[in-house]
Amino acid sequence: MALFPIRTFGDPVLRTVAERIDEVTSAVERLVDDMLETMYDAPGVGLAAPQIGVSKAIFVADIGDGPFAMINPEIVELSGEWVWDEGCLSVPERFWPITRPAFARARGIDLSGAEVEQSGDELMGRVLQHEIDHLNGMLLLEHLGRRAKKQALRDLRQEALGMPTSP
Repeated sequence: MALFPIRTFGDPVLRTVAERIDEVTSAVERLVDDMLETMYDAPGVGLAAPQIGVSKAIFVADIGDGPFAMINPEIVELSGEWVWDEGCLSVPERFWPITRPAFARARGIDLSGAEVEQSGDELMGRVLQHEIDHLNGMLLLEHLGRRAKKQALRDLRQEALGMPTSP
């Protein structure tokens, strides 16, 4: 297994829609193993392939109930509302109160090629939405209000230039 560097804000791969995976191969299985190792090392609760520079529609997650992978996932149901201070491994050490549906159900395939569903409230629902956003080329910044997003982008650009950011 191998650890991969996590791509961060500004890397174009994070803004690209990931390619669907046509076949579960040994290379896809190795990718999942490497992604899990990278996610646990970060540490994080979810990791999408674009976050390690691989533009493929796959993510891994573990919110404490054991790891799982979803290939070509899509959200099939959302409900409720939940505000939570959300962070992202690709925007390290930053958290914003983000409103998302509280419940999410996603459908995709697993490493055996079988159709699988994952669903849950609160953290599980958020992880499903967050990781599938990555596969669609979206960062959590897209879920901020206009003013908060503008400030976040300003701070991230200043940080990239080595300048102090707002408190």
